[in-house]
Amino acid sequence: MATARRPEKPSAVPANPIPSSSPAFGTPVHPINPRRTAPIRAPPALKPAPKTTVLPILLPPATLRPLAFRTFTKKHNLTLTSSALQALAAFVGKHCGSGWREEGLAEKVLEEIAKSWKKCGGQVIVEGENETLRSILKTLEGSMNGGRVVQGSSLSRQSSFNFGPEISARPARPTLDSNTSFGMSSLQVEDKEEDEDLLTDPREWINVIGAFEQPKLIYNVTQKHFEKINSKPSLFPDPSRKTELFRQRYHIVHQRILRNETFQAPTFSTARSATLSRTGSIAISQMNTITPIANLLGRTGSTHLLLGMLTVSATGALSLSDLTGTITLDLQHARPIPENGAYFAPGMIVLVEGSYEEDAGATSSLGGSGGIGGTIGGKFLGFSVGHPPCERRTATLGGAEEIDKNSLAGPAFGWTDFLGLGSQRATGSRMNKIASKLLDEEKAHNVVIASELHLDVPSTLSALRTLLRTYTPDPTDAHPIYPLAIVLMGNFSSKASLAGVPGAGSIEYKEHFDALASVLADFQQLIAHTTLVFVPGDNDAWPSAFSAGAATPLPPQTSNREVWGTGKAKGKEGEVIWTSNPSRLNWFGVKGEMAILRDDVAGRLQRTSIRFNKPEPDVEDEMPYAPSAQQNELEAQDAMDLDLPAAPPTTKTTTR
Repeated sequence: MATARRPEKPSAVPANPIPSSSPAFGTPVHPINPRRTAPIRAPPALKPAPKTTVLPILLPPATLRPLAFRTFTKKHNLTLTSSALQALAAFVGKHCGSGWREEGLAEKVLEEIAKSWKKCGGQVIVEGENETLRSILKTLEGSMNGGRVVQGSSLSRQSSFNFGPEISARPARPTLDSNTSFGMSSLQVEDKEEDEDLLTDPREWINVIGAFEQPKLIYNVTQKHFEKINSKPSLFPDPSRKTELFRQRYHIVHQRILRNETFQAPTFSTARSATLSRTGSIAISQMNTITPIANLLGRTGSTHLLLGMLTVSATGALSLSDLTGTITLDLQHARPIPENGAYFAPGMIVLVEGSYEEDAGATSSLGGSGGIGGTIGGKFLGFSVGHPPCERRTATLGGAEEIDKNSLAGPAFGWTDFLGLGSQRATGSRMNKIASKLLDEEKAHNVVIASELHLDVPSTLSALRTLLRTYTPDPTDAHPIYPLAIVLMGNFSSKASLAGVPGAGSIEYKEHFDALASVLADFQQLIAHTTLVFVPGDNDAWPSAFSAGAATPLPPQTSNREVWGTGKAKGKEGEVIWTSNPSRLNWFGVKGEMAILRDDVAGRLQRTSIRFNKPEPDVEDEMPYAPSAQQNELEAQDAMDLDLPAAPPTTKTTTR
């Protein structure tokens, strides 16, 4: 029986209803109680912080200079330019106001800016036109409230203004393409202790940097620091790059010499130096002052110390060139320092001490008696020729024994990242801790290097087996020590491959590496715990295709980096790296590195080195005389004192 449905009463709708939020989908409309007029209060945590206004002031850069110097230079080893100081003064005056000094607001802001600059890998010199500094100030401006930095989600003590790439907690091998840092890099880890499981394999900290991956740095003579060039490497560069190469080589050697203590100006006054010179003592400032070649004009007969590159002129004469000019060398009576064991070849930058002799009839290549960049008339009589003094690694980068306590300058380039793996000041202490944690100090950790691995010679594979067997640990050892890396350098073929030589084609070349793989397969545990690095030679593919085994100026590279899964060690596969020649092997960031170069450097230097004349024996008296028996006996005793074989006494007869 059907029941009748009661008609529904229409609901009362207020006069001013709120429209439905979704009328198209029939969302019912609910009236709002008109008695609820109080606004909805937000929870205390969601309340926006009240914005405190600050009255901006005009802060002169000179007034802020002492505080900026104490924060940036004394505390963070950074140098401010005038433009950067002006930008900081404008920022502090605008956002800190009159309380920048009394309330200490400016010091905290400058401290945060300095930390952010180092965090994003800024250079040691802070410039006002730098985009990084502008980004830091722009980001910091949104976090300022009442002249103070608000510690929020965008700003924390651990990661302050992370403008660079995200830094992972896992110590993975850094990618050089994404690293544009000078001081900090992807090798940097957080201040907290790392997980023990991530630091059990030292190979995580072994890096091989090829010729095409190493960052390009140039030395800025004005600012006295290195700058990074972001241009991609090219096999066909502009011809001006060759001139710039030698110019940069001269700048790098020159700035290193000027830091040597024997080339620095004395601390006593000029009058005192002149007095010492008149009394007969040799003034250090006179001996070790480098004279530009262009300054030799008009100073004939004077003694000078020159720094330049040995070159061979168009006429075949040996010359010395620097950034100011070129002069012909006369090394007939020059002595090399040291006498034995050093090569002096064209292309080397050397120190030459001697005297200048001006030729009145000669003219320079630029006209007149000389000119900047031209050939100076006359010649330079060399007395001694030597190489520039070397510099210890601790003096350049700093280290565990950082610097001499008496030295005020500190490391020259402590914040410079030369390889794209982090600088000494940024990651040095951390890398030393990780290295001491992973490496056993009581046992030796080796890097094995084998060169001229001719795979087409049967005896080479037998010798390689003996080498691998030597570095394979005893299976009964509870804590075996494997080599960190095994570097196998070419030539991998005794004949030039891909050069049309019979029996040295691409098929035979691949078969040789198949034989190498069969040898490595017998040492699976060793290969699984170490890194194999292959460096090609002149006979390998592909340089031999156009050089026929001759030395090529292009860095040969066999292939890209691959992984060779010959075995596993706790989840870690064996690894093979195919790199270029030359390349660099680096371990634990800045803790250690070595240059890998396969070339006949000794033979090349022997062919092109300068041969100095042997000194003539000193003759006291050229007149013939008849030595007595007593004089012959004294000469024999002197020879015995020098451990030289003494000749038997002879008697000479003279006829008058």
